[in-house]
Amino acid sequence: MKRTHTCGELTGKHVDKRVILDGWVHTRRDHGGVIFIDLRDRYGLTQVVFNPDKDFFKEAEKLRREDVIGITGIVKRRKKGMENPKLKTGEIEVFSDSLEILNKADVPPIEVDERIEANEEQRLKYRYLDLRRPNMQRHLKIRHEAAQAAREYLNKNNFLEIETPILVRATPEGARDYIVPSRTNPGKFFALPQSPQLYKQILMVSGFDRYYQIARCLRDEDLRADRQPEHTQIDMEMSFVDENDIMEIVEGLYKHIFKKVINVDIKYKFPKLKYDEVMEKYGSDKPDSRFGLELVDITNITKKSNFEIFKTAECVKCINPEKDFSRKEIDELTDFCAKEGAKGLAWIKLKKELEGSIIKYLSKEVQKELLDKLKPKEDSTIFFIADTKKRTNEVLGKLRLELGKRLNLIQKGDFKFCWVVDFPLFEWLEEEEKWTPSHHMFTSPKSEDAKYLEKEPGRVRANLYDLVLNGVELGSGSIRINRKDLQERVMKVIGLDYAQAEKRFGFLLNAFRYGAPPHGGIGLGFDRTVALMCGLNDIREVIAFPKNKSAECPMDESPNEIPEEQLKELHIKSTVEKKK
Repeated sequence: MKRTHTCGELTGKHVDKRVILDGWVHTRRDHGGVIFIDLRDRYGLTQVVFNPDKDFFKEAEKLRREDVIGITGIVKRRKKGMENPKLKTGEIEVFSDSLEILNKADVPPIEVDERIEANEEQRLKYRYLDLRRPNMQRHLKIRHEAAQAAREYLNKNNFLEIETPILVRATPEGARDYIVPSRTNPGKFFALPQSPQLYKQILMVSGFDRYYQIARCLRDEDLRADRQPEHTQIDMEMSFVDENDIMEIVEGLYKHIFKKVINVDIKYKFPKLKYDEVMEKYGSDKPDSRFGLELVDITNITKKSNFEIFKTAECVKCINPEKDFSRKEIDELTDFCAKEGAKGLAWIKLKKELEGSIIKYLSKEVQKELLDKLKPKEDSTIFFIADTKKRTNEVLGKLRLELGKRLNLIQKGDFKFCWVVDFPLFEWLEEEEKWTPSHHMFTSPKSEDAKYLEKEPGRVRANLYDLVLNGVELGSGSIRINRKDLQERVMKVIGLDYAQAEKRFGFLLNAFRYGAPPHGGIGLGFDRTVALMCGLNDIREVIAFPKNKSAECPMDESPNEIPEEQLKELHIKSTVEKKK
């Protein structure tokens, strides 16, 4: 039987029509000899009625959850008071006059039901059942629509969608490569691309001034909620542009996607925040600007105290949630900060006057300076972290986010975008005692800072910009270096001579010799974007077949061992001893 309608389509206008429906048995109820089935497909649910006077009634009595069936029947309006306003099909039911069992199902090991969610490992093992849940189908529908909206916007703005290779040369890009042995070239290997970075730059050299791709990227790195070994990004590159041109395109892209897919109208211009500014205020280069609760630097004040920890610390900052916390809550927050790497969490309370165990170390003059700077309300608790500047920002920034959740300062459905700019071009690696690029070695320095490259690399700012949404980094991009002389100067700072660079990136550097235009671009995290649109933080909820935290797939049991014959054919040998 070929279905005439889906299970989410029938309404009052279809009453008295004969229809054919196919789907899965979602629930079965026996009401005094009459059987009611909720029939489900990805479009919704339809209630189907089986009366005992039908010759197929005994078959209907044996139906179980997840059996696949087809029915024909007449659409009837439900009795008054029996409608279900939560369903699009809630005003009707279908009285069946035939039943075909297309496939019987065993009892499912997990529930196909939003009210009963299995643990993560079970959900991934039986992903084909988990994906039947309406929420998961909604997430993947939003993902599909977001991809279509992105293509629609970029196509209208003269971008060409061009695919780049999946089997590429191994190049260092910050994470480990996944390596693929070459059967036809013994002892040689491909890598799977961490991003299309080098190829999209070559496309700019090739004259394709506006490129995009919804690209698969693969990185062998430790996993967390917003990381997967394979992820998807909206990858873009443009020629003859500056960073403002790229930001304008990206801003328009996101406004188009959010309006088209989830009907959220983002009317404001994305603010541009400087790296130093967000680190001072939020303790993070991906600020969640949906609420205030900014960090306040009081190092100059606390240096005058008699509290040794404050006096000797490189940096002392505080946060004032304007709420009185109990001792139990303070202990919980102290434990939270300790897990994030803090040596402790100091606090004072403002009642009629300042109270707390550290008050005795703060003179009246220091107390007055604190009150003048913080202007706290009565019955509020102020929290302090004292450490290196980096550690203080990191821990207090995470405490800020924790307090934002605990105090319900974040409004549901609020989307706050911002750009973070003026990043340092280099980071200093303490253990290795050398400079490394903050982004990658092809990021250009700001022209006014290039004079510091040789003598003061730490002062050099990059033409680098990050897009942040609700405290999540959605993408990072930059204006690239397109001149050989400037590229050599940057390489020298990170201890890489041109011969070494030629060996690693020769094909790109050679392309630059033949007239590389000024160009720049960005890679936007598509999985993260879709997750946030769905009100989620875990990108596995918007990926059809993700890996678990060990980078394994419980469903198909990959990665798995390869037969010895296949290894020989690939000219490789495993050094791992097999378990007995």
